[in-house]
Amino acid sequence: MQSTAAPSMLRYLWIYTVVSGVLAVLFGVLIFIRPGAAIIVTAIFFGAYLLVTGIAQVVLAFSVRSSFGGRALLFISGAAALVLAVLCFINLSNSVDLLAIWIGIGFIFRGVATAMSAFSDKSLPGRIWEIIVGILSVIAGIILFVAPLEGLVALTQVTGIILVVIGVVEVIAGIRIRRESSFGPTARVRDTVT
Repeated sequence: MQSTAAPSMLRYLWIYTVVSGVLAVLFGVLIFIRPGAAIIVTAIFFGAYLLVTGIAQVVLAFSVRSSFGGRALLFISGAAALVLAVLCFINLSNSVDLLAIWIGIGFIFRGVATAMSAFSDKSLPGRIWEIIVGILSVIAGIILFVAPLEGLVALTQVTGIILVVIGVVEVIAGIRIRRESSFGPTARVRDTVT
C-alpha cells in the first residue's frame, strides 16, 4: 500500500517560500533606499575576502610542489591581495574604489570576450545580441572606472529592484503552493470529512 501523504518538509514549503520572498523584498527595499550602506558592507566583505585569499595564496606558495615560477606567481598574487586588503581596512573608500575597479575589470573582460566571440563566429545564434551585450558590458566597466561610487550605487539599486521583484514572485509562488497543494486548508477539511 502506497501512501499519498506529502513528505513532512514539503508541507511547510509554502511557508519557507513566503518568508524567503518577504525577506528578499525587505532586503531589496533597504538596498534601494540605502545603497551607500549596502556598498560599505559589501566593501568590508571584499576586504575580508582579499585578506583570506591573500593568506591562502602565500601559504600555498610555500607548500605546493610546483615550479619556482608557479610558486613565485602564487606568492606575488597573495602578497598583492594582502596589500590591497590592508588598504581596504585602512580607508573604507579605498575598499569601495577597489571593489568598483574589480567589478569594472570583470565587465570589461566579459564584454570583450563576448563581443569578440560573436564577431568571429558568424554562425552564432543571436550574434547581434551577443555583440550588443559585449559592448554594453565594456561600457559598464568603463563607467565603473570613471565614476566608481556612482557606478556602484547604480549597480546596487538595480540589485535592490531585482530582489524586490524576486521576493514578490516568491510570495506569490508560496501562496500558490499552499492553495494548490494537497495539504492546504481545504485538504484539512477534506481529511476530517473522510
